[in-house]
Amino acid sequence: MPRADRLAAVNEPLVSRMREFGTTVFAEMTALAVRTGSINLGQGFPDTDGPAAMLERAVEAIRGGSNQYPPGPGLPELRQAVAEHRKERYGLLYDPDGEVLVTVGATEAIAAAVLALCEAGDEVIVFEPYYDSYAAAIALAGAVRRPVALRPAEGRFTFDPAELRAAVGPRTRAILVNSPHNPTGTVFTPEELSAIAAVCQEHDLVAISDEVYEHLTYDGVEHLPIAALPGMRERTVMISSVGKSFSVTGWKTGWICAPAELVRAAQTVKQFLTFTAGAPWQLAAAYALRHELGWVDGLRDALATKRDRLMAGLSAAGFEVYRPAGTYFVQTDIRPLGFTDGLDLARRLPELAGVVAIPTQVFYDRKELGRPFVRFAFCKKDEIIDEAVSRLARLPR
Repeated sequence: MPRADRLAAVNEPLVSRMREFGTTVFAEMTALAVRTGSINLGQGFPDTDGPAAMLERAVEAIRGGSNQYPPGPGLPELRQAVAEHRKERYGLLYDPDGEVLVTVGATEAIAAAVLALCEAGDEVIVFEPYYDSYAAAIALAGAVRRPVALRPAEGRFTFDPAELRAAVGPRTRAILVNSPHNPTGTVFTPEELSAIAAVCQEHDLVAISDEVYEHLTYDGVEHLPIAALPGMRERTVMISSVGKSFSVTGWKTGWICAPAELVRAAQTVKQFLTFTAGAPWQLAAAYALRHELGWVDGLRDALATKRDRLMAGLSAAGFEVYRPAGTYFVQTDIRPLGFTDGLDLARRLPELAGVVAIPTQVFYDRKELGRPFVRFAFCKKDEIIDEAVSRLARLPR
């Protein structure tokens, strides 16, 4: 390598496929909130803890000596609890000894699945806006993302089935499905899921299904896993975690449910990423799945009230607000306030109102589609939401 090229490599050590991924927008906006003393309604983590008995199980596990490597696939207690939950809630049968894999959160599960199933040059369909780790996982695999837009229609975000079909090509390997959907709050309807399933079956594609908000749906809307549709269990990698449902996002404990051959593929990758996940959190998560789903029902009801509280304030401040059917997030259109660029507004919002939000355009390949939208999180204490709403009321109109 010529000396100039070697120097360039030292100055720019990151491989080319990852150079579009610098500091995440979450880190940027959280730092902005800290620097300006603003209320952070950007990053989606709750400011209260999960059920006390579950937390105590983690403490007991640490004090009881569960502090060494657990088995690579995950502790049998958690794998069994996950399999029981899938059966009881969705009627889906998974063998805990070959069809369930414990991961370091859903983010690792997604990365392991994409890395295991996609060759360089393969294509993965994503619904944009998409959670930012999806694009990074696809890039790490050397694969190519093919976006299908979720657009506002009748108060919610949805996709055009014709656009989905048009996105499929000869190198398409998988469709990355996220429902309940972050960042739009959409919960895919049975008809929408059936359209995705039809494309998967027609073109022999795998569905990688991110369902971390599966318990957090509102207004009587039910989450339906795509794996529960006819012909889809055998081609779906079903992913969830303990973090969102039980308000312990820092535990980073997730799982994959899938046919044995897909689990083996993901585990082959996962063993060289983290090998295994923390044992105390696994034991506590197993307890929570068996004993604390009533607590989750209470959380869901409380979040629905917080959602309505924030939506009312955002509407009063002049935003156009889309009512989410799930997740922690409210999506807004900033144009009624006279703004046109969500990234610019998000960077100015601490100065204008003392609040931090997330610009939705960063979750799009086609940035122009997301430019008018800004996302706010409502998984916060009521007094925090009320103060944020009071500050947002100062925005010029």
